Amino acid sequence: MLLVHGIAGSSRTWEQVFPLLARSHTVVAPDLTGHGESAKPSSDYSLGAQASGLRDLLTILEIERATVVGQSFGGGVAMQLAYQYPEHCERLVLVGSGGLGREVSWLLRLLAVPGVELVLPVIFPPFVPKWGDKVVEFLERRNIRWPRGVEMWRAYSSLTTQENRNAFVRTVRGVIDPGGQSVSAIDRLYLAARMPTLIIWGDQDRIIPVSHAYAAHEAIEGSRLEIMEGAGHFPHVEEPVRFAEVLTEFIRSTKPNSLAPDELRKLMLDHDAPRRPVGPTPAPSLPE
Repeated sequence: MLLVHGIAGSSRTWEQVFPLLARSHTVVAPDLTGHGESAKPSSDYSLGAQASGLRDLLTILEIERATVVGQSFGGGVAMQLAYQYPEHCERLVLVGSGGLGREVSWLLRLLAVPGVELVLPVIFPPFVPKWGDKVVEFLERRNIRWPRGVEMWRAYSSLTTQENRNAFVRTVRGVIDPGGQSVSAIDRLYLAARMPTLIIWGDQDRIIPVSHAYAAHEAIEGSRLEIMEGAGHFPHVEEPVRFAEVLTEFIRSTKPNSLAPDELRKLMLDHDAPRRPVGPTPAPSLPE
């Protein structure tokens, strides 16, 4: 399995489900470029660039094919990987995924406003992680579980350093504008019909609405839909045991994608035929 985290997140988001999944599978959970412990260069943070980076990682690890699991922004990366390099993707799992509709939380839209980087140092001061981490430790010592809050805190505290903020802004602006999500996979979801696809969503998701899950399920023929009641944007953190059970059962009960490149080409040609011009293209007229 290849586990792909969300924006402002890191591989740590999978720490609860990692040992559960690793009992029966080889599991890889990297930090995307610009996130966690990975490099944060002044370069391309687009979905395509991130997907190419994951393809390179699989190649280096000598992993030919994997079930790709993407959460939030990572869902967009997972779909891009499946679209660009279907030969590397056995199955696709979308968890509270981006790229399936325009709606997204007002906070992320606000953080996409031009010039916001000038006020981010005030919103995310460097001293905050010190007392915030103490609060988390206090709750853990008393066995008080607030997984959703802890995950959101991790994302917030990661933005208290300049290089992380720079990478975050570049990433956000690649997929979100002040009006909402600016990239969409809706017009290419038909390509997933031949790939086993599982959609997992929390019905209390306040970042990306659960309506996107139902729309994607309807658009992807043969897909499976798992709505986790009471869970928010991080079902793998909030309900790790159930999440692992649903995921492993999906893998156990489905055959991996075997779509050959020529089949993919035919699928795209057949689908796009009505939109392609027919006949010779007329030569442009020259002025007299």
